[in-house]
Amino acid sequence: MDRRWHRIDVLAAVTLALLVVVVAGSKAQEEPRHKVGASPKGWSAPRTAWGQPDLQGIWDQTTGTPLERPKDLAGKAILSDEEAVERERRRFAAFDESGRAGGTGDYGSVWREGSKNALNRTSLIIDPPDGRLPALSRRQSPADTWEDRSLWERCITRGTPRIPNNYNSNWHILQTPQYVVIEQEMIHETRIIPLDDRPRVGARLPRWLGEPRGRWDGTTLVVESTGFDPRQEFNGLRLVNARMVERFTRTGPDTMDYQFTIDDPANYTRPFTVSLPMVRGTEYFEYACHEGNYGLPGILGGARAEERARAGK
Repeated sequence: MDRRWHRIDVLAAVTLALLVVVVAGSKAQEEPRHKVGASPKGWSAPRTAWGQPDLQGIWDQTTGTPLERPKDLAGKAILSDEEAVERERRRFAAFDESGRAGGTGDYGSVWREGSKNALNRTSLIIDPPDGRLPALSRRQSPADTWEDRSLWERCITRGTPRIPNNYNSNWHILQTPQYVVIEQEMIHETRIIPLDDRPRVGARLPRWLGEPRGRWDGTTLVVESTGFDPRQEFNGLRLVNARMVERFTRTGPDTMDYQFTIDDPANYTRPFTVSLPMVRGTEYFEYACHEGNYGLPGILGGARAEERARAGK
């Protein structure tokens, strides 16, 4: 075969593949693929070979619903279907904006996933009823040293609980009679959850993702975690003495209800609860991230340059 024609065939195939990605991404913006609701009539949760509720598989929690209710929607808990579609349209349009002057940009909308969970709620937080974090005070993160940057940005941990990102927000759940294992590809983190009441190591060995213990409450897996590394964060605040309780409940063949409650008196005046349903996924791809990545020298160098510019040097 003439090599020129071979190159043309390859180029055509690549172009077609990119068009498929663009069309699929655009369609995902307009038509969320799943509705998460009550269990189908007559459906019952499957069981493992040893009799426990079966949570195994790949689950996706991607959603356009924000963690906190926007202030301009105060008092409004639910959007109409039309309003939810418009929110998703605006969210994707924002990915293609140029950002601040001189900025390096960001991943455009073609690289983002549409909402897998068609949530009409105005916030993921369901308690307090106003959909807002209690007594929120965000810690400022300048760029004096690398330690001022977030743990995610430094490729150390995405932390737990985990609010979905705009891509690769997948959980792979595996079970044995004694353990539940949750593998989260983003930053390559695996949680091994014992299903017994073994003594906790506690403060003697703090962990990035906390020290979990699981138990079954009917068909719901309840996981209680304490002993977080004092450098771990949620929403920019350190999890100083946090207690986190998660609940996983299958609600249908391809849906799971996931909720977590955080009680952290050092940061918040009261506990708060987040409801974040998940839908069954298919496959996920490697997330390439490592500590000491090349972005950090640029971030710190850029901060020094801005300081010199403000000082007129």
